[in-house]
Amino acid sequence: MGDPSVALPGGADPAARTRELRRAHAAFTRDGRVDAPVRAVIARSWRRCARARLSPECAPRVELAEAELRSYREEHPLAPVMPLFRDLVGAFAAHGAHLLAVCDARGSLLWVEGEPGTLRRAEGLGFVPGARWAESAMGTNAPGTAVATGEPVQVFGAEHFSRRVHPWTCAAAPVRDPRTGRLLGAVDITGGDGLAHPHSLGFVRAVARAAEAQLTLLAPEPPAAADTLTALGQDEALLVTAGRTLRLGRRHSEIMALLAHHREGLSGEELTIALYEDESVSPVTLRAEISRLRALLGPSAPLSRPYRTAAPLEADFTAVTRQLAAGAVSAALHHYPGPLLPASTAPGIVRLRRRIEDQARAAVIARADAGLLTDWVCGPWGADDPEAWRALAAALPPERRPAALARVHALDRELGTRPGPRAGTRATYPQPAGS
Repeated sequence: MGDPSVALPGGADPAARTRELRRAHAAFTRDGRVDAPVRAVIARSWRRCARARLSPECAPRVELAEAELRSYREEHPLAPVMPLFRDLVGAFAAHGAHLLAVCDARGSLLWVEGEPGTLRRAEGLGFVPGARWAESAMGTNAPGTAVATGEPVQVFGAEHFSRRVHPWTCAAAPVRDPRTGRLLGAVDITGGDGLAHPHSLGFVRAVARAAEAQLTLLAPEPPAAADTLTALGQDEALLVTAGRTLRLGRRHSEIMALLAHHREGLSGEELTIALYEDESVSPVTLRAEISRLRALLGPSAPLSRPYRTAAPLEADFTAVTRQLAAGAVSAALHHYPGPLLPASTAPGIVRLRRRIEDQARAAVIARADAGLLTDWVCGPWGADDPEAWRALAAALPPERRPAALARVHALDRELGTRPGPRAGTRATYPQPAGS
C-alpha cells in the first residue's frame, strides 16, 4: 500500500488521474460530495476549506511589502538554514524547472527561488515572497496544508482547492524547532507534473529533517521554565502559570490546547473554525470567551492578532508527540493517560486528538512489545482495538495467547457489522459534523 500523503502511487497515469480529480473537484465545489479517487488527506483539507467558506476562485494576497519582508526574513528562525535549503534543493529545482519555497508557520511565503521561467509563471499565479498561502487563505496547497496539519503532504493538480493552481504540483514538509517542537514553517518544492512522484515527497521530507538537524547545532541555551498545560485524559485541563495551578473550564481548556499546539498563533477566524461546530457562530462569541479567559489568567492570558500564548506554554500532548517522533515509545506511553480532552467536540481538538492517538497506536503496534501492547489494550482507548489485540497475541509466548485471541474473536464478532476495523474505538469519542 502506498503512502497516503503521496499524490500519485507508483504506476498511476497522470493524465487519467488529472481528469478524475477535476471531476471530483467539480463535484465537491458543486454539492460538497467527495468522490473517488480523492485521498483522505485532501478530502479533509477540502472540508476545512468549505468550513472556512473559501471560494475555488480564491487568489493570494501579498501581505508583506518588500521592506517589511526583508526585515522579517532576516530575523526568522529559518533564515540560518536557507543556505542548506539552497544546497540541497537548488540543483534539483533548476534541473526539473521547479521552485524552492519556504513559508513561515502562518503560511506566508518568505523565499521563492528557482528556474527563471517557472518563477515568471509563479509570479502570475501570486506564488511570490510576501504572499499568504495558508490553507485558510488559499485552500489546499502543499506549504499551506503542511503547516495547517503539521505533516508532510504532496498536492497534485486538481487536488488544489483553488482552480488557478490546478496546473501545478507541490510537495512540502513542516520544519520544527528541534528543542521545543514549535512549528517554524515549511519547505516546499513546486512545479509541474514531474513532481507527481513519491520520491518528491520523500526528498522534501529529508530536506526538512536535515534543516532540523542543522538547527539543533545552532540552538541557543534553553529559556526559563515555561507554563505547562495538562490536557490528556481529562475533560478540563490544568494550567500551571506564574506559580498558580488552575483548572480551566471546557471551552477555555480547548482554547489553551489549540494555542499550545499552534505556537505561531491563530487568527480569530482560524480559532473560531477550530472551536465551534456551528459555522454560523459570531466572532463576538469567541471574543467573549477570550475576555473571560483574560479575566481568569491576568498577565498570562492569550495575546491577540494573532491569538497566541503570552509566554511559552508546554503541553503534555506536545511532549508525547515529540517522544513518539524520537522513537521513545515507552516514555510516550508512560505519559499518555488518555486522549486529549476526550469530551470535546471542537473540530480542531477532535482532529488533534485523533492524530495523537493514531500516532501512539501505530508506534505501539509497530514496536510489537508485549508489555507496551498490554498497557495499550488495558486502557479504555485500546480495549476495543482488534488490531492491537492481534499484535499482542502475536507478541505473547504461545501459552499466554489464548486470552488475547479470544478477545480478538469477540471483537471481530461484535464489530463485524460496523464500518471499519476501529469503529468501536471511534464511537467512544465525539465527532464534529462532516469530519
